[in-house]
Amino acid sequence: MASSSLAQHRAIPIILGASTIIGAFVVLEVLLRMGVVNKYVVPLPSQVVMALERIIVEENIFGRMRETAYEMVVSCVMVIVLGVPIGSLLYRWRSLRSAVLDWIAAMAAAPLVLAFPLFLVMFGRSPTTVIVMSVITGLAPIIIKTTEGLLGVRPVLINVGRSLKLTDAQMFRMILLPAALPTIFSGIRLSWTFVLISVVGIEFLINLGGLGQLINDLSERYDLPGTYGAIGFVILVSVAFFMILERVETWLRPAK
Repeated sequence: MASSSLAQHRAIPIILGASTIIGAFVVLEVLLRMGVVNKYVVPLPSQVVMALERIIVEENIFGRMRETAYEMVVSCVMVIVLGVPIGSLLYRWRSLRSAVLDWIAAMAAAPLVLAFPLFLVMFGRSPTTVIVMSVITGLAPIIIKTTEGLLGVRPVLINVGRSLKLTDAQMFRMILLPAALPTIFSGIRLSWTFVLISVVGIEFLINLGGLGQLINDLSERYDLPGTYGAIGFVILVSVAFFMILERVETWLRPAK
């Protein structure tokens, strides 16, 4: 009985979200057919749905999704592998934190995508360019949030670790990291958002494979239904990545 109630409780947000999206599409369809919204700017949702089959059959959509997913996976793993240790280092060394943290925060707001010609010269027109730029774009949030999470650990927990005479490595692994995980995962979500935008945006700019190139190709043909359909597949990839992240966070933070 309890498990059935829990399943129903989890299903309610999903049903509500799906109903809201469908309702919004219906309203948009009506507004477009009434001429309130310009059909030459936004296609009919029904046309977008009908274009999905054509995109799947003619545009190798799943192959392109694999390319984009590969670049995202590598970039997302790299921002964690690099960002968490850098944030931990800034937590440990106050002088270094005071010197560079503001610059890292400024980097998060900088339009790094405009530097893509420089990276093309350095790495060529290849997935490496997309990955390197996306990693640089996504680093700042996770570094800042890791530092913030570690600095926010309650002093009483640190004092308990010291009273148990834990080593620095044990203190970090058993007290600091578990206590900072919620904040670190907030940083990971922000970083992955930046990475997704960067991957698709750079694919679009340099016309190099993946969903970004597909959106570019369809928009140049002025295939509006196809363009919006391809954007829908980008959203699906994003949703899949964040669902995986949510599962990983739940696994690392089991219910008490």
